[in-house]
Amino acid sequence: MKRPTPSAFKLRELTALAVFAALMIALQVALAGLPNIELVTLLIILATLHFGPKALLSVAVFVLVEGLIYGFHLWWINYLYVWPILVLIVLALKRWSHPILWAIVAGIYGLAFGTLCSIPYFITGGWGAGIGYIVSGIPFDIPHCIGNTASVLLLFYPLDHVLKKVL
Repeated sequence: MKRPTPSAFKLRELTALAVFAALMIALQVALAGLPNIELVTLLIILATLHFGPKALLSVAVFVLVEGLIYGFHLWWINYLYVWPILVLIVLALKRWSHPILWAIVAGIYGLAFGTLCSIPYFITGGWGAGIGYIVSGIPFDIPHCIGNTASVLLLFYPLDHVLKKVL
């Protein structure tokens, strides 16, 4: 069997990152009817663990397509920094990689998601708008936390195992 050339590996890597982006988009749209139940967090964690900072490419495609699907409104600005922050968190914790750690990270991230997304509202509407956004989002942040934790606990290990074999 012939070893892949460096350029072939880059093509394989690029293809995998494109598949991650496509999965993020497809699953986000498919689960859109459920309030803050998503698999994007899990996929970003996995992409970052397997591709390092290159996972930002998948995130960028996901964010752009989300804007194309749902429109480029104030909420979209959040996605420009919220998802890359998750990549940075995973990169910072990568050496302690364990499914339980990623479940905790995903849960906390789901709980903090609304607060992170409030930044543009503080800027455009002042303290009242920012605090109002955070408080009104609490009923959505709690299921986000639970959903993220459960999805990572259930799916991280099998998906990571498959990715290790495929990649």
